[in-house]
Amino acid sequence: MTRIKCCGMTRVGDALLAARLGADAIGLVFTARSRRQVTLARAREIVAALPPFVASVALFMDDEPGLVRQVLDEVRPTLLQFHGNESDAWCAQFGRPFLKAIAMGEGVAALPWLREYPQAAGVLLDGHAASEAGGSGRTFDWSLLPRDPVQPLVLAGGLHAGNVGEAVRTARPWAVDVASGVESAPGIKDPARLAAFIRAVRAADAA
Repeated sequence: MTRIKCCGMTRVGDALLAARLGADAIGLVFTARSRRQVTLARAREIVAALPPFVASVALFMDDEPGLVRQVLDEVRPTLLQFHGNESDAWCAQFGRPFLKAIAMGEGVAALPWLREYPQAAGVLLDGHAASEAGGSGRTFDWSLLPRDPVQPLVLAGGLHAGNVGEAVRTARPWAVDVASGVESAPGIKDPARLAAFIRAVRAADAA
């Protein structure tokens, strides 16, 4: 079964809806470079409201270690996610499971980076170019995903209800990650789009 992460949550109601519809994880963005940045206070509210077995993921991009530690202390997310130029050792310094995003906008040239993060719990492949923030809404060539990855692969970038089924069938990722594809505005989730996205993933699994 393909796991589902809904990223860029800024409202408690949206996070609870995602959980009720079957999302496995929600993402909270703390880097100021994102239009979906959430405050510490709101992030605490969202995490406190989540039902059991729904993970919370805190996203950063070349942020100061102090911010990461503050989020760990105050929000207590399940996992960390890093979208910048952070090294494997830098990401691992916090002693928590982490995902490392790889910018796949360069295509094949980006693939060697998959081997640069042996301590990561998983690698997230996004459609944006290097040094750009996630949530761009751009896809990449899903056939580039290796068939025998060392770590679980999370597929992101431009996914929505209309293409996620094809993405799952083509790439067979461990999980998919969606943000802009289920929104009415940055950080504001659309209930109908969110429900359609999760139905499409489950239909692809069943097929």
